[in-house]
Amino acid sequence: MLWLPRANCKGLSMLQNVTLEDKYELDEGRVFVSGTQALTRLLLSQKRADAAAGLKTAGFISGYRGSPLGGFDMALWRARKQLKAHDIVFQPGVNEELAATAVYGSQQLEFFQGPKYDGVFGAWYGKGPGVDRAGDALKHGNLAGASRHGGVLVFAGDDHGAKSSTTAHQSEQALAAALIPVLYPANVEEFLAFGAFGFALSRFTGLWAGFKCVNDTADATMSARLETVPRNFRIPNDVVIPPEGLNILVGESQLGMERRTVDFRLPAAQAFARTNGFNRVIFDAPAGGLAIITAGKAYLDVREALAAAQIDETRARKLGIRLLKLGLTWPLDGETVRAVADGCREVLVVEEKRAFIETQVKDALFHLRADRRPTVSGKTTPEGAPLLPGFGELSPGSILAAIADRLEAHDLLDDPARAQIAEARSRRAGVVAAPLTEHARAPFFCSGCPHNTSTVVPEGSVGLSGIGCHVMAALMPHRKHAWPVQMGGEGANWIGAAPFTETPHVFQNLGDGTYFHSGVLAIRAAIAAGVNITYKLLYNDAVAMTGGQPVEGTLTTLQIAHELKAEGAARVLIVADDLGRYDEVKAQLGDVALYGRERLDGIQKELREVPGVTVIIYDQVCAAEKRRRRKRGEFPDPPQRVFINDLVCEGCGDCGVKSNCVSVQPLETEFGRKRRIDQSSCNKDFSCVNGFCPSFVTVEGGKPRARAPVSGGVAVPALPEPVEATGAKSILITGIGGTGVITVGAVLGMAAHLEGKGCSIVDMTGLSQKNGAVLSHLKIAPSVDTVYAARVDTASADVLLACDMITAGGGEAAQMLRPGVTAGIVNSNVTPTAAFTVQRTINFNEAQTARKLQDVLDPAGTAFVPATALAERLMGDSIAANMMIVGAACQLGLLPLSRASIEEAVRLNGVSVEQNLLAFALGRWAAIDPQAVAALAAPAPGAAASGSLALSGGLDQLIARRVEFLVGYQNQAYAESYRTFVEAVRKAEQAVSPDSEALTGAVARNLFKLMAYKDEYEVARLYTNGEFAEKLKAQFEGDLKLTFHLSPPMIAPKDPDNGRPRKMTFGPWMLTGFKVLAALKGLRGTPLDPFGRTAERRMERQLIRTYRADMERALEVLDAGNIAIVVKLAELPAEIYGFGYIKDARVAEAERLRADLLANLTSPHTIAAE
Repeated sequence: MLWLPRANCKGLSMLQNVTLEDKYELDEGRVFVSGTQALTRLLLSQKRADAAAGLKTAGFISGYRGSPLGGFDMALWRARKQLKAHDIVFQPGVNEELAATAVYGSQQLEFFQGPKYDGVFGAWYGKGPGVDRAGDALKHGNLAGASRHGGVLVFAGDDHGAKSSTTAHQSEQALAAALIPVLYPANVEEFLAFGAFGFALSRFTGLWAGFKCVNDTADATMSARLETVPRNFRIPNDVVIPPEGLNILVGESQLGMERRTVDFRLPAAQAFARTNGFNRVIFDAPAGGLAIITAGKAYLDVREALAAAQIDETRARKLGIRLLKLGLTWPLDGETVRAVADGCREVLVVEEKRAFIETQVKDALFHLRADRRPTVSGKTTPEGAPLLPGFGELSPGSILAAIADRLEAHDLLDDPARAQIAEARSRRAGVVAAPLTEHARAPFFCSGCPHNTSTVVPEGSVGLSGIGCHVMAALMPHRKHAWPVQMGGEGANWIGAAPFTETPHVFQNLGDGTYFHSGVLAIRAAIAAGVNITYKLLYNDAVAMTGGQPVEGTLTTLQIAHELKAEGAARVLIVADDLGRYDEVKAQLGDVALYGRERLDGIQKELREVPGVTVIIYDQVCAAEKRRRRKRGEFPDPPQRVFINDLVCEGCGDCGVKSNCVSVQPLETEFGRKRRIDQSSCNKDFSCVNGFCPSFVTVEGGKPRARAPVSGGVAVPALPEPVEATGAKSILITGIGGTGVITVGAVLGMAAHLEGKGCSIVDMTGLSQKNGAVLSHLKIAPSVDTVYAARVDTASADVLLACDMITAGGGEAAQMLRPGVTAGIVNSNVTPTAAFTVQRTINFNEAQTARKLQDVLDPAGTAFVPATALAERLMGDSIAANMMIVGAACQLGLLPLSRASIEEAVRLNGVSVEQNLLAFALGRWAAIDPQAVAALAAPAPGAAASGSLALSGGLDQLIARRVEFLVGYQNQAYAESYRTFVEAVRKAEQAVSPDSEALTGAVARNLFKLMAYKDEYEVARLYTNGEFAEKLKAQFEGDLKLTFHLSPPMIAPKDPDNGRPRKMTFGPWMLTGFKVLAALKGLRGTPLDPFGRTAERRMERQLIRTYRADMERALEVLDAGNIAIVVKLAELPAEIYGFGYIKDARVAEAERLRADLLANLTSPHTIAAE
């Protein structure tokens, strides 16, 4: 049953009528639109404008994806119906330069007979490195020119902060080198206006128009006003046009193209911008002051900085500040610059990265008379002192400091301004200097990602990273990979290094998308150079890095294999996770060998000894794409699920080592931290079952039991109507990539749009979309005119919505909090970071992070909500936690939005509407009556955790439970021997430290661990004592068929590559065998025990004797001074875990630690076999 309070009809009636189609269909008013959607819309708008002008035009767009334009092609695909209706052809490029060449062709309509249209407006897109790669093609196209009714925009995506790039990037210089004018919009709204201007400029001048996009614009979403888009453009009357015109010509010579571009087209571009007011004076002021010249993102940062110091247009005029916002940053219009600089003492150029505008400003001012020529500052002061950095990204805080410095240098600050600037800077000086958590939520491969396996290299080998998701291997300390070179150059760096190093061979990762893009040339170069290298061509059938797009082209693994053999590769083979896919094409393999992925390590060891270039084509579909296709019914969904018997599990972490998978998660039990499989995130890669442990079972025929919400459903009572916050708010949202956190910002932004407010959202994801820390910056203001910088600045967050506490406590997010002022709603439940896959005992210190956040946040406006636990218990799905956080923030009056607008935004989003509305309502309820919600979520009587999942409440209960366990393990006498020993330790501890239980607790836990060693009898008992069956039933429903993954002694096969025992599979009949084996536990340790004579079992019995002896000797010398050492000695068995060869290695390490501890107490007893 779901009961929610009735919607406020009056509130709904005050909201704007909005549909999701508005962004492409409305012609006036406002639209809620993202950066890539705005780029799509401007193409549609151009077609409509041409039709209104009586032109029959079409559109063509091509390029290659990459951040911050990584999702542009997806936006275009989603708008395929609108594109088709507007005669716009979208053809993704194989790579950037070929895409640019195709766009060049769209301007050559007049070169061919029978044109169907008056012209074709074209667009190219690519990230900064793609601009470099396509430089020659862009230069050719631009020099040839644009057609009169066509025009070309060049969307250049620059990742200034290298959020998702191997290098930071700035494309202006490359575009200028190709003689392409550069437009730099400041926000999403300007995308629409600049797009219209860019096409008009391109048609008039014959030039292609560069269009600079950065993360803060391309990755942003805002409520954009359509009235800002110009409808008509004026043609300058002071431009010299040659007789042949400015547009593309058939048969023009090379020097003719250059002459027309340099002498006529570029001056025409400057005149066109000047005539249409494209470079705008925002603030004017009397002579004698400071002129600030800026563009794009930096302009909004300047406005944010000035606003922080309460400098508006009136105050700016009084202080003598002029502000020029450039729309065309190259070629700079010198006339406009000179007019703004006239009479000023100094010009301050504010721009990110290297000086680009600044050098042009200096050129423009150079020939002024000395008494009229202002000094120029930017990267440095006029005296040469550093001012604004030429690397990284600027922030409003750093810009305010520079402005204040230059105003002070010319004595332009009055006392009020000086005080306001000092106050603004002092706020930022109180920044949280250090992270509030010791943990980092680093990007990591998805659950079941092929790269978890494919990027492993053999011991002693070196791996080189490549472009793609697999680059994350270079960020993982347990993977030995070097940082990559540029896309398409993979392995070519080894050509230059190989002759000069003793390293004989390297492995090089290469994605299938990169191979088709340009990577095949790198392989060809390596073959030509004769270097020893093995390419691991990772064939994943999708470009997961930017959203799961298909790889351009249709090459199969077999086609690639034969192509590389023809290129001259010494050996080419295929490794696949599913060999069955090759059953019908085995005859086509020829001399291309085919192996299962379990042979990867041995194959790599073999190939590294082969001279020349060898290739492993690793064939496994991208896990994220596999999940998407399964939801659509387009990919096989194996009926198996993995389950871990936690009582058998030793918590050794070998399953995490083997799988590197984030779906293997910690499970805290009475007997220590074990492992569990997160069924909701598991993508059925099954490599975790290779962990050398008998606790793994695959379940077939059933499905995960829906985590049923509380019995009878949730009835949310009538709640007080929340009071909206007033004024503008900067809201920071923190979460985990892939968990829906970006939807929070989108819903709240849409709610602001519905209310007619100004809003801007920018999602800082990059690699973090893969299980990493995601930060969404949300600005809401009464008017869009006061929404400046897209990001929340240092110490400027008004509200924190911490869907993930670890991300909120990380250094990047913590710096945005304003101590004592920022209010926050924090999810107090912590999701383990990916570090757990390799750090088995990692402690996430939830309480410590919560305390630190509590110390920083405004105590009157902050609440901690166990949102994940509430969502799982009350709604059956943890993903609802994010919307609970929003509900709590709304109810406590932290958001400048009405309940009605948020709920309507949820409905408009159209995804899991009822679930999200309920989560929102529960969050509101939890904010004002947390006890009632907690009581509702509490387990029903009799449904509390039981068995190993029920934790002891004290030392006595802990001991009693272990005594009971040992009775079942062996017999009463065995259990009593344990109790007697523990009680002796307790008596000795109380004699020297009456208030201490540390030593007794350590012995109680660790002696039990040794005595309950998991031999064949015990594993069998733990599968048949009823608890395993109950846990299995609780997690799965249906007719279950079980498969056990075991490595029985004496019969388990050896791995052909490393000689270690491998696991075998056993069907449901194994339960019967387990019952028989469990009944034979009385044979344990007797002469009739068939397993007792193995080295492992003898070692385990000796460990018990040695531990007892060590503790007895330690108790003889126990005193208050050495009790800490004795506790450490007592805890030593905790370092011994696992089965077989894993346990052997841990015993050897424990013996080393034991020797060190005993050195201060007594002579050690060597652990030896009987």
